[in-house]
Amino acid sequence: MSVVAQVKQATSQAIKDLYGLDLFPSEILVNATKPEFEGDYTVVLFALVKQLKLSPDALGQQLGTELLEKNPALFSGFNLIKGFLNLVITEKYWLDFLQRHAADEQYGIAQPTGKKVMVEYSSPNTNKPLHLGHLRNNFLGRSIAEILKATGHEVVKTCIVNDRGIHICKSMIAWQLFANGTTPATTHTKGDHFVGDYYVRFNDEYKKQVDALKAAGKTTEEAEKEAPVMRAAQQMLLDWEAGKPEVMQLWRDMNGWVYEGFQATYQRIGSDFNKTYYESNTYLLGKDLVNMGLEKGVFYQKDDGSVWIDLTADGLDEKLVRRKDGTSVYITQDIGLAEQKQQEFHADQSIYVVGDEQNYHFKVLKLICQKLGLPSADGIYHLSYGMVELPTGKMKSREGTVVDADDLVDEMVSIAKQKTEELGKVRDFTDMELTGLYDTIGLGALKFFLLRVDPKKKMVFNPEESIDFHGFTGPFVQYTHARIRSILRKAECDTIGDAGEGLLPLERALAIHLEMFPVVLRDAADEHDPSKVAIYVFNLAKTFNSFYTEHSIANAESNEKKTLRLQLARLTSQTISTGMGVLGITVPERM
Repeated sequence: MSVVAQVKQATSQAIKDLYGLDLFPSEILVNATKPEFEGDYTVVLFALVKQLKLSPDALGQQLGTELLEKNPALFSGFNLIKGFLNLVITEKYWLDFLQRHAADEQYGIAQPTGKKVMVEYSSPNTNKPLHLGHLRNNFLGRSIAEILKATGHEVVKTCIVNDRGIHICKSMIAWQLFANGTTPATTHTKGDHFVGDYYVRFNDEYKKQVDALKAAGKTTEEAEKEAPVMRAAQQMLLDWEAGKPEVMQLWRDMNGWVYEGFQATYQRIGSDFNKTYYESNTYLLGKDLVNMGLEKGVFYQKDDGSVWIDLTADGLDEKLVRRKDGTSVYITQDIGLAEQKQQEFHADQSIYVVGDEQNYHFKVLKLICQKLGLPSADGIYHLSYGMVELPTGKMKSREGTVVDADDLVDEMVSIAKQKTEELGKVRDFTDMELTGLYDTIGLGALKFFLLRVDPKKKMVFNPEESIDFHGFTGPFVQYTHARIRSILRKAECDTIGDAGEGLLPLERALAIHLEMFPVVLRDAADEHDPSKVAIYVFNLAKTFNSFYTEHSIANAESNEKKTLRLQLARLTSQTISTGMGVLGITVPERM
């Protein structure tokens, strides 16, 4: 049990003993004591004052005295500041905490909860390579999966690939028109880049044809409908749906090129999936559920044969679930896939990592599933995140102005190399070690920068700013870890032993910060917010650096003091490694 939980429990019991008032520990507000005041944790008294009809000073004095008397192993002192009861935790508590966990490589990792969670992320289209927006999606999805694992959940990572539709046909038509039979192999081009180039080529040709038709007297609407290249793409979609052999073969070939490219990118950035679904296999799902909904009266049919649901009473609107020609729409497919995934994995929660432009879609999805009484319904959770922009503004894939994921990773590694060489501390590294280090720093900087922001917020990504060894960055945390590992390698005694008595303020601050880690992980899991972990490990690294600047480990005042500081260093190293690990970031042993 965390120290905050113990403070809440002890306070709840003291209030019951003193005043006969039953309060759940969760009803008691406890914060870290502000640095300018003496104490470790603060009980906020204002909510209790009104209920107990006591002045803040009288309540605080009685409560503080009771807590010290009944919990001598936990509290060693208290003071009152205007309605805030500041409590001092005993030194023995912190020393015991360090003794228990200094050598614990699993510190912060929870026992299995028995709950299963599915996390769906990435969701690429097979007409273009992954880009910067996909990177935020992948890093969020995988980090949430790892945070949930660390807090005891069984996790299934899934991906749905959008491998059919008009956008795919656009790349196929452009390849037929302009490729002259070339392939990724013959052009020495990564498969997803190769296909993506033809998607851009299609839109260039489409724009040219629309402009020509408009110049010939057509309206914009007429020109956009009549452009030959668009008509060819629409015909190809019909041929695909009809299973025309040569179209199906080209579709398989081009998607295969893209999948090879995706896999190379996923391997580079550290994304993986337990199960991949393909829209070409799932787009017909949900039709039986529409019939079931009609029978239950959840859906209704219009005179033209289309099927709808009326969600106006729920604050939304009417939503089409089956077209008049009997074909399904995206929401129908998603309902069917949600049901299929539930039958396959029986997850307690299903998290969809999708941008905030789909907020409405997921409200509708969950609501329809609930009205249909599907077992998957209540567990649907949309992890909505904001768009990533560059200092130059938004990106547009059809105009070829997106930031390609592979290019960005290469740029990050290049910047990492440049900045590391400027520091001049890696002269004894082999070429292979340097290659690995630059990759570790570059990817770490990229992931940390994209994960340090609350997912719900939009953000601007600046590659140069993300690799700063002194800022709120991944490399700063990585460098701190490497520094600690160097200290531990040089240590002359083990971290196991009597750490003595008498914690200095910075030693105590570091111990307090370390003790928070399991709670931070739980909060990040509960709120689906990896930024809580990123902020925590950054502040832990800062706290350690402040401590180490003031206090020597190798030349500590006594063996006991050296043992204590080695315990602090070792647990800090392990906690940074675990914290960065759930963010998908490797921490090097030396830098």
